[in-house]
Amino acid sequence: MPHFSERSYEFRPSRQPQNGQSALASGLKSGEQAELLHMSPPASCRWPAALLRVCTAPWGLRPRDERALLAPRAVTAVPAAGRKDRPALPALEERELEEQFVKGHGPGGQATNKTSNCVVLKHVPSGIVVKCHQTRSVDQNRKLARKILQEKVDIFYNGEHSLVYKEKQEAEKKKQERKKRAKETLEKKKLLKELWESSKNVH
Repeated sequence: MPHFSERSYEFRPSRQPQNGQSALASGLKSGEQAELLHMSPPASCRWPAALLRVCTAPWGLRPRDERALLAPRAVTAVPAAGRKDRPALPALEERELEEQFVKGHGPGGQATNKTSNCVVLKHVPSGIVVKCHQTRSVDQNRKLARKILQEKVDIFYNGEHSLVYKEKQEAEKKKQERKKRAKETLEKKKLLKELWESSKNVH
């Protein structure tokens, strides 16, 4: 059941309406003061609290300024910063794969040790074999095993030009750059400290 507010709102203009004219018909000019009154309507006329929101423009604005302020504006979508799309790994042909399901081992009790949810996947042309038992789900382990096998096959055939090797080199390069910047910052702090000590000795 939606929550209904116990009060509603009505705008009453500061000037009195003319004879035979209601307050709403008389209208309000730009910048004219209005009073917000609280009333307790009957239960059949109560509105949800989420609908009772009043939007007002700052006083003293001209009508066209108010329209420009309250009018909806187009918002330009800015793509979020993140990692660029990773190049695709070499595709694996299912006819070149041999797949087996064996019992797992390790922590997890009987659900792990007595269930054949460990995937053993072999790439016949290269002879590479991978074993995946990272989750209790056979489907998830099959997907992960194929991803691991793709990376190993890429390294086997492409060597230093493989995607995994390039990403590893890039990560190592960034690590060295961070260490270099940290070393330079430390040297600057040390130099500033020495200058500060020497200036104190002069005085």
